[in-house]
Amino acid sequence: MTSTVPAPSTHPQARNSVRAGETPLAERSALQAVLLDMDGTLVDTEGFWWDAEVAVFADLGHVLDESWREVVVGGPMTRSAGYLIEATGADITLPEITVLLNDRFEARIDHGVPLMPGAARLLAELAAHSMPTALVSASHRRIIDRVLESLGPDKFTLTVAGDEVTRTKPHPDPYLHAAMRLGAAPVQCAVIEDTATGVAAAEAAGCRVVAVPSVAPIAPAFGRVVVGSLEEVDLAFLGTLITGMH
Repeated sequence: MTSTVPAPSTHPQARNSVRAGETPLAERSALQAVLLDMDGTLVDTEGFWWDAEVAVFADLGHVLDESWREVVVGGPMTRSAGYLIEATGADITLPEITVLLNDRFEARIDHGVPLMPGAARLLAELAAHSMPTALVSASHRRIIDRVLESLGPDKFTLTVAGDEVTRTKPHPDPYLHAAMRLGAAPVQCAVIEDTATGVAAAEAAGCRVVAVPSVAPIAPAFGRVVVGSLEEVDLAFLGTLITGMH
């Protein structure tokens, strides 16, 4: 799948640190890089975001409908917060609610975040094999840096935050940006995502996708495999996802 989009942002805060002794791309298998979402994929925080949204809007005098949760999950804060402002009629601006939500979420993860089953093992395996690995999230940089304290910043060659690209998920820009920075072809990148929004972004970039649904179901499709948890995913599995398409 191809997609014509504006050139990805080269925001100065985007992190990139290639590990010493890394095997050149040409000497590896068809899998050139692994790109992973954060919330709900590597860390069990999708519920934390919803709790933060419920609490912040409660402070403003509004009750959120549980059915809205599937609408806002996995997307950029501008979209989810904007939707909730419109749905509730809350008298607050988008910049104001963004600060409140980030503050509430950051307080919630103050003592660390729980990793999803299989996440630590998978990240350790990718690092042990010097596989270029990027964390690609719609969350803001301030949140990513806090979560990295639990995940281990050394596990990632590159991290991309939602406020570091011109257009974040569901647009392909974050994944195109990550692939470009890693020197990898998107079609030879495996992406691991937990929401339809993230899957749409990865597939629009031309990447192969492993979906690990968190809040809402995701159907299998061409170039996409759906699994129950990261316990089912390892480097060999990701490699077959790429080679199986050729």
